[in-house]
Amino acid sequence: MIADKKYIKRSKSFDRFFEYFFMAMAMLSASFIVIIVLFVFTKGISPFMKNYEYGQVNLFEFLTGNVYRQDMQIYGVGFIIINTLISSFLSLLISFPISVLTALFITKIAPKQLSGIMQSVIELLASVPSIVYGVFGSGVITVFVMKLSNLFGVTTFGGSSLLSVVLLLSIMIFPTLTSMSITAIKAVDIDLEKASLALGATKMQTNFNIVLKAAKSGIFAGAILGLGRAFGEATAVAMVAGNKLFGPTFNPFDITRTLTSTMLAGLKETTGLDYDIRFSIGLVLIVVIFTSNALLNYAKKKVGNMS
Repeated sequence: MIADKKYIKRSKSFDRFFEYFFMAMAMLSASFIVIIVLFVFTKGISPFMKNYEYGQVNLFEFLTGNVYRQDMQIYGVGFIIINTLISSFLSLLISFPISVLTALFITKIAPKQLSGIMQSVIELLASVPSIVYGVFGSGVITVFVMKLSNLFGVTTFGGSSLLSVVLLLSIMIFPTLTSMSITAIKAVDIDLEKASLALGATKMQTNFNIVLKAAKSGIFAGAILGLGRAFGEATAVAMVAGNKLFGPTFNPFDITRTLTSTMLAGLKETTGLDYDIRFSIGLVLIVVIFTSNALLNYAKKKVGNMS
């Protein structure tokens, strides 16, 4: 009896230790985010302060400007924000249905052996470095876009264009969307499928009307993660965007510019206005991502509550 009490007491001590340990790890992870945001905010807000050593930048003109000329110290990111939203959401629009249907095929339709192979391929695609996607984009996608523009009699800048960015981002976010969709679909209770089939529904009707409907919240979460990657991609996008100096860009065959590609361009500077303004752009990017995620999470809750 005494031994049992000691064992219970020891078990509670272990539980308490690991509870505090996991809490500490969670706080440490959260602190990294806070530190990064504070650092970017401190550096990014400095060009708009009156006592800034390299000359104050007008905040309103910075946020609403349609021209970004580093050589002339004209920094307007209004059109770049629009370009970033256009390219990211268009890539999501293209990749989302393909990813969901691929996930449904892997989990519910494909033979077990083929399903395992395809899932391994998806995981490999997710591990491919961004620079490899960028090389593929500059060597394949831009050539495809250039040939496509010739069919329509449109001039393009060697294939570098908004369309190239959209296609490249669609490919890059595909593994994330598909993996999350696979996880969400696998989490659906098998009894729901059996009940649907027992009521006379076909396998295909069950997959689309029951399985996907039950997994919609998890699938939507994948869309949020995929969009986050589209917003944050820099290296690959910079290789196919063209970095236009004014905008916004609505012509799919015209060159464009995103927030991340702007931050990446000319990073050789280590001091001065050109260097600090990139932190300002990073701060804008953080706000854009947080706002988009908040809106999408709100939409996710609405979708999850729909019957």
